Amino acid sequence: MRYRLLILIATLCLPCGAVFAEAPVVLVLGDSLSAGYGIDTERGWVARLAERIERNGLPHRVVNAAVSGETTAGGLTRLPALLDRHRPAVLVIALGANDGLRGWGFDVIRENLTRLVVQGREAGARVLLIGVRLPPNYGVSYTDGFQAVFMEVAAEQGVPLVPALLKGVAEDWGLMQADGLHPTAEAQERLLDNVWPTLEPLLSD
Repeated sequence: MRYRLLILIATLCLPCGAVFAEAPVVLVLGDSLSAGYGIDTERGWVARLAERIERNGLPHRVVNAAVSGETTAGGLTRLPALLDRHRPAVLVIALGANDGLRGWGFDVIRENLTRLVVQGREAGARVLLIGVRLPPNYGVSYTDGFQAVFMEVAAEQGVPLVPALLKGVAEDWGLMQADGLHPTAEAQERLLDNVWPTLEPLLSD
């Protein structure tokens, strides 16, 4: 009874028009790997992230803005409106895979990722960058150079990095769909496990 009375008093003391703060948003800007291509969306790693956040008693709400086929250029086009709409506390950038699959130049990918990070930070969000490894058929020179882009952007911008979203998954054909590019539903928890140790500190500070 006393607790309810205190809540009532606190509510009456609020200025006219005041509202309770909304839950902080974790915005995931990604491609098919985050959109849950080929599986039920609610079984994807981003949906599982929302469940894990709730289990850990954190107040955050997850918004999945991933789109299959998205590139860093497409992300740059969509991000301003997403930042304005959701005002995220944390921005997870999981783009670049389709750039690499199309053989885009490293300078273009690097510039686009940098601009995404800068836009997120200027909007007040903590930024997490997620990288991905390309299939070996793209050649050692390109795959190594592509992987280095993520490390360079993270180092230059001072943001945390998950080097390889599909670590421990892409190497196991039993966890990949028939196209060899997208993980199965059974692999999604592993993807989340790859992301969580780097993401969690951004939620707790």
